[in-house]
Amino acid sequence: MSIAPRPTTGDLTFRDATDADVDVLVALIESAYRGDSSRSGWTTEADILEGQRTDPQGVVDVIKSPDSRLLTVERDGAVVACCQLEHRGQHAYFGMFAVSPALQGAGLGKVIIAEAERTAREAWGVREMHMTVISVREDLIAWYERRGYRRTGEMTPFPYGDERFGIPQRDDLQFELLVKPLG
Repeated sequence: MSIAPRPTTGDLTFRDATDADVDVLVALIESAYRGDSSRSGWTTEADILEGQRTDPQGVVDVIKSPDSRLLTVERDGAVVACCQLEHRGQHAYFGMFAVSPALQGAGLGKVIIAEAERTAREAWGVREMHMTVISVREDLIAWYERRGYRRTGEMTPFPYGDERFGIPQRDDLQFELLVKPLG
């Protein structure tokens, strides 16, 4: 299904990721969530997970999947954010959301999530957006709630022992499903 061209919001440009973006996107996602660089932003998971957040193959899989797109956000020609959208029947899944730590807290995330919701509605005609968030990330969940997402209480286990998703630093990690009607 064709959708309207993505807007340029201020000095932001939205586009689908390509194979040429893989290394930049992996670095962006890692910088937003893991290691010391992530501590300059507020989305860090460095205190609860070590190791990787994603890898090149994980990013390629999203780019190549016929039911997914990796929305890439540029400012002045540099990639500053991204998010995954996946068509899952009557809803879309929102994931792999990363904003450069140096740009977090300035409203960029709000613009990106609104564009992701618009894209999912227009491209796939979905009525809901779903996402999973590590349940101990109360600050992040509260941010999504302010954007209209609601906690469902539906939990799925964290993949302990699978280092592709990181090395947990605590034993109480699980994912909670958040849902937003898209109207």
